[in-house]
Amino acid sequence: MSLPDYLGLQPILFGLFLSMYLVTVLGNLLIILAVCSDSHLHTPMYFFLCNLSLADIFLISTTVPKMIVDILTHSRVISFVCCLTQMSLLILSGCMDGMLLTVMAYDRFVAICHPLHYSVIMNPRLCALLVLVSFLFSLLDSQLHNLVAL
Repeated sequence: MSLPDYLGLQPILFGLFLSMYLVTVLGNLLIILAVCSDSHLHTPMYFFLCNLSLADIFLISTTVPKMIVDILTHSRVISFVCCLTQMSLLILSGCMDGMLLTVMAYDRFVAICHPLHYSVIMNPRLCALLVLVSFLFSLLDSQLHNLVAL
């Protein structure tokens, strides 16, 4: 499948995808900057939100820049290695999004159901461990998909 080859549509698609990419990346960077600059936001919920923003930047940066270049160069070819790399990174970042949303749901569960024990349960070490485990499971999932594709 490919985008239509209408010459009049190419600049519109280029502008649309570029603007969506820039808005998404800048919005996520703004979230990260706001959380890092305000010490009141140094809580587990915002720690996970920063990681989710990083995963979102990684997710959109996996496909959109290549698509924008392909629109400009009228290229419809991708090598097998590039395809596997892009697929692996896309699955990694997409799975990481889902895993981080699950971790964030657990964080809110602890905050609502165990408010007196929240600071003991959701300590910085556990938060970092949850993000690391999310990354490792996402990495394993993406590599399993690559093995199936080979």
